[in-house]
Amino acid sequence: MAECLRKIRTLAVNSTLDTVMGGLAAIVATGLSPYPDTAWPWWGLSVLGMAAIGGAGWPFRIFQQHWRFAGRSDFWRLAGACTLAGGLVVGVLAPSGGARAAAFGGAYAMAAFVIMAGVRAGYQCWRSYRGGRDRGGRRVILLGDGEDASRFLSLMPDMGGLVVGMVVEGRQRRPGRRLRGVPVLGQVADLPGILSAFRAEDELLLVVADPRFRGERLSTVLRMAQETGTQVRCMPDLSGIAGGVTTPLHPVRLSDLLNRPAVAPDGQGIADMLRGRRVLITGAGGSIGSELARQIAGHAPDQMILVDIGEFPLWQVDIDLAEKAPDITRHLVLADIRDAGRMERIFARFRPELVFHAAALKHVPMVEENPCEGLLTNVTGTRIVADTAARYGVTAMVLVSTDKAVNPASVMGASKRIAEMYCQALDVAARNRADGGDMRCVTVRFGNVMGSTGSVIPLFRHQLECGGPLTVTDPRMTRYFMTVSEAVGLVLQATARGTGGQADDMAVLLRSGGVFVLDMGTPVRIVDLARQMIVLAGLRPDRDVQIRFTGLRPGEKLTEDLFYKQEILQPTDCPGLRMATPRTVDLAQVANIMDALTLACRDGDGARALDLVRRLVPEFAHNPHGVAVPDTAGQVDVERNAS
Repeated sequence: MAECLRKIRTLAVNSTLDTVMGGLAAIVATGLSPYPDTAWPWWGLSVLGMAAIGGAGWPFRIFQQHWRFAGRSDFWRLAGACTLAGGLVVGVLAPSGGARAAAFGGAYAMAAFVIMAGVRAGYQCWRSYRGGRDRGGRRVILLGDGEDASRFLSLMPDMGGLVVGMVVEGRQRRPGRRLRGVPVLGQVADLPGILSAFRAEDELLLVVADPRFRGERLSTVLRMAQETGTQVRCMPDLSGIAGGVTTPLHPVRLSDLLNRPAVAPDGQGIADMLRGRRVLITGAGGSIGSELARQIAGHAPDQMILVDIGEFPLWQVDIDLAEKAPDITRHLVLADIRDAGRMERIFARFRPELVFHAAALKHVPMVEENPCEGLLTNVTGTRIVADTAARYGVTAMVLVSTDKAVNPASVMGASKRIAEMYCQALDVAARNRADGGDMRCVTVRFGNVMGSTGSVIPLFRHQLECGGPLTVTDPRMTRYFMTVSEAVGLVLQATARGTGGQADDMAVLLRSGGVFVLDMGTPVRIVDLARQMIVLAGLRPDRDVQIRFTGLRPGEKLTEDLFYKQEILQPTDCPGLRMATPRTVDLAQVANIMDALTLACRDGDGARALDLVRRLVPEFAHNPHGVAVPDTAGQVDVERNAS
């Protein structure tokens, strides 16, 4: 009710002011083009002008304009309303005025537009001046180009009066020129000197107005700004501007520093795959599983069966879904994927059509310490889920894999490679059947996701809260990173591609055991990531917060690979998705070895279990003591040779 009254009040004030200005324009027009007919004194013409603008304003909705946020389109509508008002005046005066009426109507239209547009522009300038005065000595420098400056000024009008200049990248934009009315101060390389030139008592804010300015370029700007104590903010998304309310500038996010552009998946293909389906997610309380649940819930599935061994994480994802997708039927299932009987009962009860298998033990040093548990979960558990799904007529099962499965140096990586091999074998057998009616197994492999449970980024945040130091295993260590939302979006995209109608080349690769590999961009040095997080916290690396090197942990490598070196990574018809074709094995052969592996693990015979792992994964170069190998890229592709 209060919001409705506020809108009515704003509309009444705007219409009153505009009609008064229409009457004033008629008086001004009598001076520009006198209308001597005694039947129309000045006050009569003034009333006529008010009525004309009042009538013409409604079709162009000028009374609904927010003067504070008026832009180019608003002024065009204002010009249209004034032209129509001039035509109405001419129509009323024509019977008695002839040519004099036309001249007066034209003068009235021009006077009305100048007065009304001038008042709006003056109001915007006053608001900008008042905002700058309220903020004291604050100054804003934009990083971008002319279009970026225009976007900033239109979306953040309160800060327009604070802008003192902009920094650009193009060499053709020389200092002294003006882009959209904003002076060019120099190039990005000149930023340290530009920032230092302002008075120390001025509060300086550097706004990155170019949405494409990300990755290493943004990291460099952050370092430059940090040296002068300048705050850096980014423009809000266009979706955050609604109803005349501006979204505040946000600090630089860690995801903005990734050396890769974000890829938007094909929403329609994913929606067609999920709509009206019964979907089961294992590991639904984890980082990937919970994001899968959130994104799948947005595509109107019939039911969601959320399986996890942990009570608290499962409760957390249920609370989240209850707020964001309350209409979706959800079933919370506490279960261990290693329990074949429990899995049998779950599939018999819910009859899922799609299965996303995200449950796994992923902490490398912890799995090194408990190899039998890791193998039972990642290998035996995956086999139980896949076999049960196939028996109950599931359309497709999706295995969420990891880059650590390539040239594995850890038990965790080797266990995920065995899981890949088993799902590959099931998929190859299904796709090469004459009727093609068996369950599809889609394997998706990618690197680290930012902020996942147990990963380095939450560890760095915790260490920053404690004042440091930040611990990095080795200065040469690199990893691939992707945001969890983008990774899950591409997993769904890969599922749609792997289960729908494929192009001929993709179908051939899938029949040969192809796995989807997400395009992770350029790997990031962990020490650089640590420095970036320190800078984002407003601190100085090696001064305010130290970085300490601790040495590799058991099972770790300096670098990770997304595919084997002798493979030719094939592009797909979807941006962000590629396909690799690692060695495949006979289904019966891998099943026999996995039987023996399961028995060894349940007996607690770790040595025997690792021997069986090496039989399945001959390229497994176990690194139980964390010895740094300078370059894993030169490793011999044992897997290819073994085939």
